[in-house]
Amino acid sequence: MATLQCRVVSAREEIYAGEISMLIATGSEGELGILAGHTPLITLLKPGSMRIQTPDGNEEVVYVSGGVLEVQPKLVTVLADTAVRAHDLDEAKIVEARKKAEQMLVNQSQTLQTNAALASLAESVAQLETLKKYRNRA
Repeated sequence: MATLQCRVVSAREEIYAGEISMLIATGSEGELGILAGHTPLITLLKPGSMRIQTPDGNEEVVYVSGGVLEVQPKLVTVLADTAVRAHDLDEAKIVEARKKAEQMLVNQSQTLQTNAALASLAESVAQLETLKKYRNRA
């Protein structure tokens, strides 16, 4: 199977760099599967899980908070504000953040608070979905 290079970079660190056989992510228009020879493109990523399949058949699941995906003929680059390997996600912290966001929505007093609560809630739901996908594949 043909391969291509991949880099996944967050604002804090490089999460992945190496050869891949496929990358699956959720772009602004839906789910994308990137293989060698894919048409070049740039798209925004939605918060959620991203799957990296290596040439040896292994798969790594990564949570991204959103960002940009760029596909070039031999390189895929993901730039994300936040990117965390699924096995590094802390379920207890995510559940607590979700509860806080839900409580903020109940006690909302300003539009700004509502928007922050909704964003926090969406992020925690996406992180929990990433954990679920990671655990189901293991």
